[in-house]
Amino acid sequence: MEKAGGEFHLKALHVYHEGHFTAASKNLNWTTSNKNVASVDKNGVVKISGKTGRTFITVNDGTYNDRMAIDVKPDPAARQGKGKPSFKVEVVKGKGERYNLIENAVKIMSIEEKVGQMLMPDFRNWKGKDVTEMLPEIEQLVKDYHLGGVILFRENVVTTEQTAKLVADYQAATEKYGLFLTIDQEGGIITRLQSGTDMPGNMALGATRSEELAHKVGKAIGGELSALGINVNFAPSFDINNNPDNPVIGVRSFGEDPELVAKLGVAYTKGLQATGTAATAKHFPGHGDTATDSHLGLPEVPYDKERLKAVELYPFQKAMEAGIDAIMTAHVTFPKIDGTKVISKKDGTEINLPATLSYKVLTELMREEMGYEGLIFTDALNMQAITDHFGPVDAVIRAVNAGTDIVLMPVGLESVANGLLGAVHSGEISVDRIEASVKRILALKLKRGIIKEENPKPIKEKIANALQVVGSKENKQVEREAAEKSVTLVKNNNALPLTPNTDDKIVVVGSTYSSDLFNALKGYQANTMLINSSGPLSEAQLNEIRSSKAVIVGTNTSTVSGRTPSNAQMRMVNQLKNETDTPVIAVGIRNPYDIMAFPNVDAYLAQYSFRSASFNATASIIFGQLAPTGKLPVTIPNYTGGVLYQYGHGLTY
Repeated sequence: MEKAGGEFHLKALHVYHEGHFTAASKNLNWTTSNKNVASVDKNGVVKISGKTGRTFITVNDGTYNDRMAIDVKPDPAARQGKGKPSFKVEVVKGKGERYNLIENAVKIMSIEEKVGQMLMPDFRNWKGKDVTEMLPEIEQLVKDYHLGGVILFRENVVTTEQTAKLVADYQAATEKYGLFLTIDQEGGIITRLQSGTDMPGNMALGATRSEELAHKVGKAIGGELSALGINVNFAPSFDINNNPDNPVIGVRSFGEDPELVAKLGVAYTKGLQATGTAATAKHFPGHGDTATDSHLGLPEVPYDKERLKAVELYPFQKAMEAGIDAIMTAHVTFPKIDGTKVISKKDGTEINLPATLSYKVLTELMREEMGYEGLIFTDALNMQAITDHFGPVDAVIRAVNAGTDIVLMPVGLESVANGLLGAVHSGEISVDRIEASVKRILALKLKRGIIKEENPKPIKEKIANALQVVGSKENKQVEREAAEKSVTLVKNNNALPLTPNTDDKIVVVGSTYSSDLFNALKGYQANTMLINSSGPLSEAQLNEIRSSKAVIVGTNTSTVSGRTPSNAQMRMVNQLKNETDTPVIAVGIRNPYDIMAFPNVDAYLAQYSFRSASFNATASIIFGQLAPTGKLPVTIPNYTGGVLYQYGHGLTY
């Protein structure tokens, strides 16, 4: 329901006897019977005036016409103090068989078309080359398998112009129904658009503690995707990173606190979906408390349902209540939820069934207990947690019977499509099971306006609009604000801020991303030098550092072994501390946990992101141009089972 002063966009459809429908846009004439209640413009955008009453919105294309009523009523429940009550808006559609769009479509679709809607392959590469433009072979596959969607990767989305054209060509290739064009544009380490705004990521947002900022980030990302024609974002992650050893979630999570993850995840979701882009909560029921990457193996979360409801499932429940469009499953076993044993095809051993393939997780827990009615995507089915233990067709049949609606990146499109069809014909998968998914798929496509267009906008117009939106000044400002409010000053033994004289030398040490750190710092102190090294420093290098005002060392880790004290990178940081008297300022470029390996440094900043805006924010803080405000969204443990720095810790000056 819209509040007074709100607006929404109506679309006209041509509905065919064959059951499908297309978006009409030619020769449309929109009128309202009562402008005092609501106006409508030539594009079908309705604006509510705020006065109560009813109006009829009529659309005519010269041959056909249709109308619907809009009722605006006071909403006493939303009254704020002694002010006027808000209004609730109700759209009253006409009654009759022709308005049962989804049921009519499903009734007439062939079983091949229904199965096709549930398939979402990637075309990252073709014959060894990155796919950056539509190929005749891919266009034919879209048609032959009646595909419901495609996922795009960084290789596919190089420039704004190229991406807008590729996406438009995908939509043109589908014959009856619009395609889900999906992408993983989380921000931070999972950023696919090469020409878009590089947000610092979820853990950085967790450090800001700002729902308003999370909403802005979601809205900026959604706006860029929408301008390109990408209509589903596989974001945000609602995983709780309560395991410092997690190798796959880490900074993709908002933090370790269920309440924080829920609040920021919902704010991000609302911002994203406000642009018309569908959001996806992942990875259900939670991938945060694992020490195995499901791309490489099969992780396990050992907790019972009560613990899961209080922690892992809590953010997902809040996402559902907030109306998130989709949820992605985790290739993780939850033996206390589903203890079903299956035989691994890898080595014949007995393993637990992963959540992605579990009826008890997807149907009984997610749908029946938690009341979720939206779309379910599997995580990519080409990940080793699945491919190691299950055959490609077997995995897809299990996923569909478990309750998934769309199988993402199945291994072998032809064999999987034929395998699913065979399973339906043999009765292994019921037609009702398939149709329930297709109804949900079409419902979301209608809700988000993902409909085959009779008269698509000229590609030049789409590109011109995308060039204005993608990487815009406004979005770059959101990126900067998120970075500046996130960087966390974890430790400071009077080493910061730096106030060097013009001739004082600053030395930057590091390997990965060291030049990014160096360039950001050099903007504040011209007499800055870079020592690019990931291992022990030579005596000559140490002498350069001994003659400097301060040494700033950047560390970048993504694995547990990377941050152990015995790692060459970490030994180098401790060498700086032990073999020089120069103040050592360390920057954890990605994971905040790096200080575990070098707790005796003079100062430590957690940056959470290797994106440019975060390096610039860190440089501003180091030189005192910006006061740090970030708070740790996770606890940093020590190596003896205690706590080095508590959740919520953060210094300033």
